Amino acid sequence: MFTQQFRPAAYPAGHGTYPSMPGLGGYPQQTGGGMPPQVPSGSPMTPGGTVMPMPIQNYEQSYIENIFRLNLGKIGTFYMTYENNSEWNAKIFKGVLEAAGRDHIIISDPTTGVRTVMLMVNFDYATFDEPLVYQYPGVIGSPPPTRR
Repeated sequence: MFTQQFRPAAYPAGHGTYPSMPGLGGYPQQTGGGMPPQVPSGSPMTPGGTVMPMPIQNYEQSYIENIFRLNLGKIGTFYMTYENNSEWNAKIFKGVLEAAGRDHIIISDPTTGVRTVMLMVNFDYATFDEPLVYQYPGVIGSPPPTRR
C-alpha cells in the first residue's frame, strides 16, 4: 500500500528544516524524508548513538515446526487426536519426518513409501528413538552438528 506524505511545495523533500511555525515554540522542525528506521529492541548502540547491526533471526527456536525442521529425516512416532470423529478419536502414526510447516507435517512410511500429511491442530506429541537437534547451527550455545 502506497501512502503519500503531504509536504508544502515551498519546502521540498530533503530541504532539512521547516521554518518556525506557530505552536512549535519557534524551533525549526527537522525533516528526513520519512520515518526513522525501526531498531529491534535490545540492539546494542555505540556511545555516539549509532545502532550496531545484529544478525536477523527468522525463527523462534521453541516453535514446534522449527524443532521438526531441525530433525528432518528422523523416524518418529506422532500422536494425534481427532475430536468428534466417530471412527477413531486418537491415532498414532510412525514414519520418517519428511517436511514441517507452520500448520502441518509430512511423514513417510519407510517400507511402503506412502506419505501422510498431518495437520498440527491435531498434533499431541511425538517421540523419537534418537537424540534431537534443538538449536540452529551457528547460534551461540548450539551443539555441533551431528551426523546421521
